[in-house]
Amino acid sequence: MRQRWERLTFLHWAYEPAAVQRLLPDGLQADLFGGAAWIGLVPFFMQVRTGGGHGAPWVSNFCETNVRTYVRDPAGRPGIWFLSLDAARAGAVAVARASYGLPYFWSSMRLSRRGRDVSYQCRRRLPGPRGVASLVRVRIGDPYRPAELADRDHFLTARWRLFSEFAGRPLSARAEHEPWPLYRAEALAVHDGLIQAAGLPAPAGEPLVHYSPGVDVRIGLPER
Repeated sequence: MRQRWERLTFLHWAYEPAAVQRLLPDGLQADLFGGAAWIGLVPFFMQVRTGGGHGAPWVSNFCETNVRTYVRDPAGRPGIWFLSLDAARAGAVAVARASYGLPYFWSSMRLSRRGRDVSYQCRRRLPGPRGVASLVRVRIGDPYRPAELADRDHFLTARWRLFSEFAGRPLSARAEHEPWPLYRAEALAVHDGLIQAAGLPAPAGEPLVHYSPGVDVRIGLPER
């Protein structure tokens, strides 16, 4: 399918590797940078289209927030493991759970922007306990020039494969897009319950924040 990920913020915290590894399935190893595993809280706006570019605005356009970490499979391929994904369309949640085995939740969500300030709100509906919520507000700064981006910036954002499990079987899917256009950003407020709901301790300290206006993405079919 084709997707557009836009008005996206990456918020990252470093974690002890053991705290993350215990949440991963057999065969996946936490991918470390600087001796730490990294957890990302990533809210954004999603547009979904078929491979031929078809979509209905009300059904195909919605807010999403994911909690993710970075892993390698037994072949050494790097990618993303999603601890949770919240989306504002129940149909998208059902399809993603049934086809890609991804841990999606249906949530009430809102994204708003005023000037350089962007606000993301999420309150979980189904499945699982209701009331898990997240509120993030960030202020967008100046764009990075390519030469200003360090290895850690690429490690946290340049990922071209996702891993999942369906009926106990490991799956992966490839994602193809241009390099992220990244902007400096600062967190004005982070009141998040999604990371702890995923089974992790509350993050410590200020997050590392990047903002992007977005990219166009092609998502491949699930592969064993």
